[in-house]
Amino acid sequence: MPEKNQASADRHVRMAVAQNTAYQGAGGSTELRAAGREVRLLMREGRQAGARIIHFPEGATCSPHKLALSSEGPDTVGPADWDRFDWRVLEDELERTARLADELGLWTVLGSAHRLTAPNRPHNSLYVISDGGVVVTRYDERMLSHTKISYMYAPGSAPRTFEVDGVRFGCLLGMEAHFPELFGAYEQLDVDCVLFSTAGAAPYDGVFATEARGHAATNSFWVSFSVPAQHSGTTPSGVIGPGGQWLTRCAGDGTPSVAVVDLDTSTKDVETAATKARPWRRTARAGLYEPHVVHDPRSNELSAF
Repeated sequence: MPEKNQASADRHVRMAVAQNTAYQGAGGSTELRAAGREVRLLMREGRQAGARIIHFPEGATCSPHKLALSSEGPDTVGPADWDRFDWRVLEDELERTARLADELGLWTVLGSAHRLTAPNRPHNSLYVISDGGVVVTRYDERMLSHTKISYMYAPGSAPRTFEVDGVRFGCLLGMEAHFPELFGAYEQLDVDCVLFSTAGAAPYDGVFATEARGHAATNSFWVSFSVPAQHSGTTPSGVIGPGGQWLTRCAGDGTPSVAVVDLDTSTKDVETAATKARPWRRTARAGLYEPHVVHDPRSNELSAF
């Protein structure tokens, strides 16, 4: 596989990670409108700070609770009744958000349900809206929780990547922090930064953040971690460097906010990760050690000093 990351020129982009209010009703017009307004307010804030791309949590536009849509609710989890959801208002809010992305020149990645053809359930998705206001791709959560796959959503089937100013991004969602193979697959796709969006819930958002730091260090890439504002008291949104350290974080007081950081491949720590650690791990995984395996009875004897 070509070492695209190591051979390419230095790349730089300023990104904002956001935490906004997750509305967990059945997707009525009032909540959808409120979510849309807040998303666009944070987009303006991120752009004013110089960001070229902003990253929102899972369900940034809508995060219906399993009981809110349950056909057997409100106290029993059952198949989601998506007819209760106001798709018309959601689509209008998404269009308004896309127009603002165009106006601001701001790439926008945000979580939303994505309607499929009846009777199929929707996907739980991340829309990637370009700085021209166009949906260039969409990531659909693949590793769904028991509740999601049993009652709410249809799974996605593939990773998705895109580039902003030469920096290559991948997307993950929901509970996928639990699956290191998904992050490793993005390393093989030469991604510079994985955008991980979750709806979180204490204590799991803290677990997800710990796992995200490990994935960043293991794969030598940035991980942007976006969680709803309600969970920021446990773990606020933030961006993790290729060494596994937090580079920036949003407010930890439960309020909607953004944090901005420069993703710059020319900095010393990133250069070391990209030009030394990452290629060495690829070499090690490609059979480096096989010629050095020895055939020695002292090696085979496992119960002697």
